[in-house]
Amino acid sequence: MSEETPDIRMPDPSKLMVSNSPHMRDKPTIDKIMLTVVAAMLPACIAAVLFFGLAALKVLVISTVSCILAEEGWNKLMKRPSTWRDGSAILSGILLGMNLNAGSPWWICVLGGLLAMILGKQLYGGLGYNPFNPVLVARVGLLIGFPGIMTTWHKPELGRMVIDGVTAATPLGLAPGETVLQDMILGNVGGCLGETSALALLIGGGILIWKKLIKWEVPLAFIGTVFVITGMMHLVNPEQYHSPFVHILSGGLLLGAFFMATDMVTSPMTHKGAWIFGLGCGLITSLIRLWGSYPEGVSFAILFMNALVPLIDRGTVRKPFGYVAPAKGEA
Repeated sequence: MSEETPDIRMPDPSKLMVSNSPHMRDKPTIDKIMLTVVAAMLPACIAAVLFFGLAALKVLVISTVSCILAEEGWNKLMKRPSTWRDGSAILSGILLGMNLNAGSPWWICVLGGLLAMILGKQLYGGLGYNPFNPVLVARVGLLIGFPGIMTTWHKPELGRMVIDGVTAATPLGLAPGETVLQDMILGNVGGCLGETSALALLIGGGILIWKKLIKWEVPLAFIGTVFVITGMMHLVNPEQYHSPFVHILSGGLLLGAFFMATDMVTSPMTHKGAWIFGLGCGLITSLIRLWGSYPEGVSFAILFMNALVPLIDRGTVRKPFGYVAPAKGEA
């Protein structure tokens, strides 16, 4: 270039991600989205503390701090900028705590944070690159490694600030007919912190749908599929199989359907793909619950469908605006 010509530097094309036109700009940022999801989790967190006391609060705090420290420690090791302020590590920590029981020892929370942030997220490149939900990677890893701890449930008691160590079966572990739907709706049942109050989870899920942060097709297809399949088996043999309402209100179904299967990174981008994803999660969950060796199948179902998301997106993507199909034989 001559001295009179300004030095015009074009941006690096490898760093530009430009989709097909038309383009839309929206105000929400990553940190605002994450904080909104955290706010939607608050009703379920409050219900967990009310029923399980300070032990639940301890699990939630240690899990959250562990996820933040694990992510920041990895960033320091890899000489990357700090990322905890975007809120994703905070949300992962809360979700991890909601996937643990009130009696979980502190080291389980710490190990879960390491598995979620490093094995489930940072090894793939960080936020936006992980193919699997980090929290579910941690939950399944802990379940396989420490099944005794991960399947020991404590008896809740509303208003008490401590747990007495008495264990109780989850509704799915009881015989058909022994469950009380009212207790399951409010949260007075054994299970993980996020598997108790169905009402609190529905409130949180409603907030996410209202704010348009999740595709409503995913939880609807997920929950609806479980309801239909378990309902049919209940009609065939009600003495052996639980009512479909028990399946919906118990276990991690509502937590998984609203807060984990709808993860923006690991769920399909298309609305048609969301239906397929939700149907697959519901089908696998039902198969594991009804005939599998594990009483709960939500985590395994979502992780399995996470692996199929690229194929689902490829098969359901819509043609770009103005697309013209090439003629036959044309390269």
